[in-house]
Amino acid sequence: MDQVSDQPRREPLLNVPAVVLALLLLLCLIHVVRTFLLSDDADRVVVWMLAFVPARYDTSAMTDGILPGGWGAELWTFFTYALLHADITHLGFNAVWLLAFASPVARRFGTSRFLAFFAVTIAAGALAYLLTHSGAFAPMIGASAGISGMMGAAARFAFEPGGSLDFFRRDRDNADRVPAAALSAALRNPRVLTFLGVWFGLNLLFGLGSVSFLVGEGQSIAWEAHVGGFVAGLLLFSMFDPVPPKPPSVTDNPILDD
Repeated sequence: MDQVSDQPRREPLLNVPAVVLALLLLLCLIHVVRTFLLSDDADRVVVWMLAFVPARYDTSAMTDGILPGGWGAELWTFFTYALLHADITHLGFNAVWLLAFASPVARRFGTSRFLAFFAVTIAAGALAYLLTHSGAFAPMIGASAGISGMMGAAARFAFEPGGSLDFFRRDRDNADRVPAAALSAALRNPRVLTFLGVWFGLNLLFGLGSVSFLVGEGQSIAWEAHVGGFVAGLLLFSMFDPVPPKPPSVTDNPILDD
């Protein structure tokens, strides 16, 4: 006879969607192959083939014969740069934030929407880097722009009543499916504004060079790509969100008495 336990149901330690685990596994596998299976010369070719290099788009930079990939690399590197990481610290740091912020977005969007959204925010990060580093030969790598896009998307729904960052929520199973408020309403939420302030403040410190312990010698953080990905995630969230939006309240659209 089956017995019914009186003990409360335990939630899994890690409720990570399969698509996020697959993405993390891919990033780790690529890094392992580059580190242990490729020679230094072969790895340099891979980096220059897949990394995002603003000089590719500068006709005065004379990159013919120097940067591999030709015109095709001008297209695919808007996305492939996110597959590469400088070292295990860079990969590990991004993996932690990927698990934290991509998981709720993936549970909400589903696999196809999640991958499309991730690609769009990655491309937005590359575009922001291109606009601020025109003609630069320094290659940009790492998935941080896409992860920043996930942070921007999470800010649109996680702080809503019942959301995953609402400490008083009761329905944990549907915390990532709560209706999101309109962007204008979200930007009046004190918790969202605090989150935005902290996030942009940290990236300002990155830009000023005040936070240097996260990168190795000779490396720098492409904070402009972070901002591009985050802003794209914040603004484009509604285009990918399958959950019906939260209906506007009376206070969202006040009627003025003439």
